[in-house]
Amino acid sequence: MLRSITPPRSAGTATSHSLRLLPKISIPCHPDRFQQGATQDKPNDKPKNEDSLQGGVVIKTVRFASILTLVVPFLVGMAFAQTDPGVQSGNRGTGAALSSVLANSPSGILAFFTDGQNRFQEVETVSKSSNVGLGPRFNSNQCSSCHAQPAVGGTGPANNPQFEFTTNGVAPGNTMPSFITATGPTREARFPFFFNSNGSVNTNSPNGGVETIFTVTGRSDAGACTSATALPQPSFATAVSENDIIFRIPTPVFGSGLIENLDDSTLLKNQAVNLNNNFGISGTFNHNGNDGTISRFGWKAQNKSLHIFAGEAYNVEMGITNELFPNERPLPGEDGSGGTGDLGLVSTCLNLSGAGYPEDTSNPAATPNSAVLDDVSAFANFMRLLAPPPTGSVVLNGSTVSSSSISAGSSLFVSIGCSVCHNPSPGMTQPSGFTSSLSQQPVPAYSDIEIHNMGNNLADNVSQGSAGGGQFRTAPLWGLGQRIFLLHDGRTTNLITAIQDHASNGSEASYVEEQFFDLSTTQQQEILDFLRSL
Repeated sequence: MLRSITPPRSAGTATSHSLRLLPKISIPCHPDRFQQGATQDKPNDKPKNEDSLQGGVVIKTVRFASILTLVVPFLVGMAFAQTDPGVQSGNRGTGAALSSVLANSPSGILAFFTDGQNRFQEVETVSKSSNVGLGPRFNSNQCSSCHAQPAVGGTGPANNPQFEFTTNGVAPGNTMPSFITATGPTREARFPFFFNSNGSVNTNSPNGGVETIFTVTGRSDAGACTSATALPQPSFATAVSENDIIFRIPTPVFGSGLIENLDDSTLLKNQAVNLNNNFGISGTFNHNGNDGTISRFGWKAQNKSLHIFAGEAYNVEMGITNELFPNERPLPGEDGSGGTGDLGLVSTCLNLSGAGYPEDTSNPAATPNSAVLDDVSAFANFMRLLAPPPTGSVVLNGSTVSSSSISAGSSLFVSIGCSVCHNPSPGMTQPSGFTSSLSQQPVPAYSDIEIHNMGNNLADNVSQGSAGGGQFRTAPLWGLGQRIFLLHDGRTTNLITAIQDHASNGSEASYVEEQFFDLSTTQQQEILDFLRSL
């Protein structure tokens, strides 16, 4: 039974629960508290001396030998009392179109969805093909290479395609950075600050822009852009050694048309309800700098619409200029401010496709109707018309979790405060001009679309719009059951670790995180089972 919830000490204060790793136990002569978790993801929680156990309990080897003999087996059992069920296999039907789109209502919309889905999977080249414009810098050459798990439109797959780029011809003239691994998350990298000329970090000179990983040098279709000196990769080794680098992983786009179709008044009314809580949680919205309306896509809710989201990604992640972003993008520091002070890209690496700018345009003479669209518009349609990911059963240690356990976890998720940010639905959509499945529908995203202060443990020191360095959009949890990499940078695959990382100094979620670890191990397991059912 849940104990009564006491008022939070203060919003954003790290508690003892966020500093330990196992559930509560009592040890004779030294009672203390532990938390269970994925300790391999907590490299800073190390014993200070040979007499220390992780979690801060000191037991002298000789004096308490008999106590230790009794306690260790108990600790081992407790450490595995609750377990992340892990990524759920099987086909839940994720990646399908909305039901009205599948019914081709209105007439022709299914063709637009299918066309966008196909383009989303096309491999881009620099020149000499029908899909030109890649580079001169890029993170990948295909939308679906990053948005693949568990279906096209998702997030990063188990095997990172970026890891093969230096050996499979995609980026042959490049060096693979240490943070791109075979089974790690697909990533983009940013340097929070520029470097001084001597290689030290200049904390008075904020950067935060995407440092694109690969260049086209060494490719047979790169034309005159062959010099790695003229078009170098960013200084990733220095950034890693100086701890001046942060990462972002792809966000899944299933159900994103519903999020796009939430009007501002609905979100604001929902925010007012959320603010009435006893967990020390507040939240605000990021806003579009042009019309002042609420923006909602990206890790910091920095993008207003799916169209802008797609256009920015095409330009920043693949280097393809388009109708929304029609100019080649230099790296931060190549635009005259900070870093090298260079003034734009080298001329030998411009207009490599030979077709002029923008490289992605509409096709007025094409048939059928869907082919007339530029790629960015087709991508936006595909994302907009994707159905939300369905929920599903959960298998833990080879056995199917009972529906009653998942239902109990859902109730606990609400009662301990998780749902103050991860709202089961922030409201109903407005009427849609696209298709009826987007009209006046609930949005079971488990997100309030707000940005929250998440504390110094998750802060990346990168500001986007009105979102500061420690603020992030409440990540939608729908589809979490089949998501591999967690949090904005993919730092863990374990739900318990992800929950732990919500608590640190300055985090609005610290008190709720404490409530989770104050639950019994059975109740914690029920929440974990529920999360993997989403």
